Amino acid sequence: MLHKHIDSDEALKLAKKSIHTHIGKARDLHSLAYGSRYATEDIPRFKLPEHMTDAKATYQLIHDELDLDGRPNTNLASFVTTWMEPEANQLVVENINKNLSDQDEYPATMKIHARCISILGDLWKSKGAVGTSTIGSSEGVQLGGLAMKKRWQAKRKAEGKDTSRPNIVMGNNAQVALEKFARYFDVECRMIPVTAESHYCLDIKKAAEACDENTIGVYVILGSTYTGHFEDVEGMANELDRIQEEKGWDIPIHVDGASGAFVAPLAFPKVKWSFELPRVKSINVSGHKYGLAYPGIGWVLWRDEEYLPQELIFTLTYLGAEEKTFTLNFSRPACFMIAQYYNFVRLGREGYSSIIRNSLENARTLSFALEYSGYYDVISDMHRAKGVHGYERKTGIEAVKESLKNMTDYNPALPVVAFKLTDEFKRKNPRVKQKSISTLLRARGWIIPNYALPPNEDKTEILRIVVRESLSQDLVDSVTRDLVWAAKTLEESESSFDAEVFSKNYDPVSEAHKMQKGGEDENKTHGRQC
Repeated sequence: MLHKHIDSDEALKLAKKSIHTHIGKARDLHSLAYGSRYATEDIPRFKLPEHMTDAKATYQLIHDELDLDGRPNTNLASFVTTWMEPEANQLVVENINKNLSDQDEYPATMKIHARCISILGDLWKSKGAVGTSTIGSSEGVQLGGLAMKKRWQAKRKAEGKDTSRPNIVMGNNAQVALEKFARYFDVECRMIPVTAESHYCLDIKKAAEACDENTIGVYVILGSTYTGHFEDVEGMANELDRIQEEKGWDIPIHVDGASGAFVAPLAFPKVKWSFELPRVKSINVSGHKYGLAYPGIGWVLWRDEEYLPQELIFTLTYLGAEEKTFTLNFSRPACFMIAQYYNFVRLGREGYSSIIRNSLENARTLSFALEYSGYYDVISDMHRAKGVHGYERKTGIEAVKESLKNMTDYNPALPVVAFKLTDEFKRKNPRVKQKSISTLLRARGWIIPNYALPPNEDKTEILRIVVRESLSQDLVDSVTRDLVWAAKTLEESESSFDAEVFSKNYDPVSEAHKMQKGGEDENKTHGRQC
């Protein structure tokens, strides 16, 4: 075979010249972040830019814009973990490109996933638990509700009964994810009004009255997002046992343990709420809350395979092997699940218990300090003796000393402090709006939400602080001083105009989450704090 000699360098030069002739010279990229075109031009907001930008310049521009965010550590509105150890961060970065749904390609990751399910099953007192990771508790709640609905439908069909009117029961303090399940999957949502007498969470007697033969289950919340109270899972189970005895309706419980399913077994081991109660069929938890992992990991478990209908499980083969899946989401990062396992191995029961006890202790210190100040009433009860509820008593140091007498145990609850200005303060300063406290605290760097209690008690507004691992005793001291400063500043404001300015100050969080207003509709969903 004959070949003609070709100078490869010459061929490449001709090829490049030909390309440049057709498309023109590529735009020069400037490596100086503040010397790029975006130093004097608007950064792209609504459409893809025509030209590239240097990586360092792009990073710096976006980095600088994100500097305007609040500091995660002083965001006291959120339950979500904002800090992990450097070794956990390294594992996250090393595994950030792994897809948790690709079981065949990442067998070691799948083994870790299975271990996490076993660890949680053991923590929640089940020997045969089956479950999956999720993006968070919102997905876990949907999956738990779907399983209850499908089991109810199957039982009704087998009995030749109507399946067109399923309902589910929950307190109207429920986080919006629980309401979403009912709306998205065509289930009547029976919301039980909460009261001060029910500690602003599910009234189990009224919940039992709302049940009928079409009730697919009851959502019971282990840690209300409003006040941190644990709902009475054992009491609800007893009520449903009685209903089954009297009427034959076998109604299951799904525990929404988004925050409490890590807190309860480690801080309050005597509380019965998990799979030791036969009535509890499924539980969800957020690994990124008191599981102490970064956002993006949740879990849902069923007490055994009987309670996870097979029709909800899909078998896939197109990723290289036969894989079973039951999630609403498909592709999702594996790194945050791995971060969860890091905590399980690193902390164990000892470490988790220590961190949660510290958070509870700091929350109690904050609660007592706020009451001692005389400016605030504390709505949450986690700092009060077990069985003692309500803030309708004197504030100040003597009241605090009295409440600590003969203290043997505390009310089981999340490390959450819900509080409000005292009635006396509001009577003496009628021009002051409580949301002004939240506005003033932003000036000190703190994010502390102010919002109404659930419908039926929504005339009362509360401020809420979630005490996480990263809120140290020193930061508790700082936020306490700033809360007292804010109350004093408003008390001493010379006119109602000053107070009005504080209360109407621009709130970027509210603006970012503002929804389009429509007509008044009694069935509209009200967003819940989360």
